[in-house]
Amino acid sequence: MHIVLHEPEIPQNAGNIARTCAVTNTVLHLIKPLGFSVEDKYLKRAGLDYWHLLDIRYYENFQDFIEKNQNAKIFMATTKSKHIYTEVEYGEDDYIMFGKESAGIPEEILLDYHDTSVRIPMYGDTRSLNLSNSVAIMLYEALRQHSFNGLNTQGQLHKYKW
Repeated sequence: MHIVLHEPEIPQNAGNIARTCAVTNTVLHLIKPLGFSVEDKYLKRAGLDYWHLLDIRYYENFQDFIEKNQNAKIFMATTKSKHIYTEVEYGEDDYIMFGKESAGIPEEILLDYHDTSVRIPMYGDTRSLNLSNSVAIMLYEALRQHSFNGLNTQGQLHKYKW
């Protein structure tokens, strides 16, 4: 799987998302401009233990991302969609893109992705969930659809036996 962040603004969110991507063997794509330095201490702290496991790729803008990922099937995570994220089938190599915290994905981009735009249901007129929570919710649904292929699904106690 691939997670794409379009112009993320908050380093702690990006760090948490990087950690989620590392533990799920998911590629993280960052589309500039970024609202932080990739050397930011908050970014690194949130994913520090796993930073060496992360496959992270950078792009100058959305067009650069599209040119370098030409045949990508991209699901757009947006509160503007009529489709719920659990109603679609994700391929094992699909991309899920999230917009910046303050504004989401620009509508000019969404226009070309009507059929692959998805939303997380929320109560009433609430605006949105935290970005890192939204990524985790949607990524784990996509992984669940593929039986968590390649992930450790067997836990064990450290001191005791079940």
